[in-house]
Amino acid sequence: MKGIVFTEFLELVEERYGLEMVDHLISAAHLPSGGVYTAVGTYQFSEMLSLLGELSEQTGVSIDTLLEVYGEHFFGVVLRSYPGFITQYTHPLDLLASIESHIHVEVRKIYPDAELPVFRVLEKDSDKLILLYRSSRAMYAFGKGLMQRTLSHFGHQAEVLVEKIKDDGTEVKFSIRVYE
Repeated sequence: MKGIVFTEFLELVEERYGLEMVDHLISAAHLPSGGVYTAVGTYQFSEMLSLLGELSEQTGVSIDTLLEVYGEHFFGVVLRSYPGFITQYTHPLDLLASIESHIHVEVRKIYPDAELPVFRVLEKDSDKLILLYRSSRAMYAFGKGLMQRTLSHFGHQAEVLVEKIKDDGTEVKFSIRVYE
């Protein structure tokens, strides 16, 4: 997993829960990296699971909720760091429908060894988008947070429904409806 995912996660934890919580997470999670991350480095996904698990235990917030909040936060990172990914679109469903064909293509140019989820458009019209998500990491809640923040960025009220195709969350269907 790319280091930017770790550095931004710890940034969010510090923002929400304080530096003491970041220090506690790094100590309690017994991370092989020691919790020292660079944005361009690559780290084991198991470290993210350890950090999320410990944060969930400390706060009483579910891992899915933490991932959703983190996804919303990460949209801001993308907007600040790579505004071209977003500014060329005028409607959120067009952007979300282009995750695989445009956004992930651009991400791979920046991070060639990034392991990204796969999104397949199942259905799209002017107010509805249905996406199939597949990832061995089952971070669909992170994706949901990104989607929700994308929709609000464009000023749209919307509903994002998640249906697990596989119980472990490695395959999920997102049904997104926009209300103008």
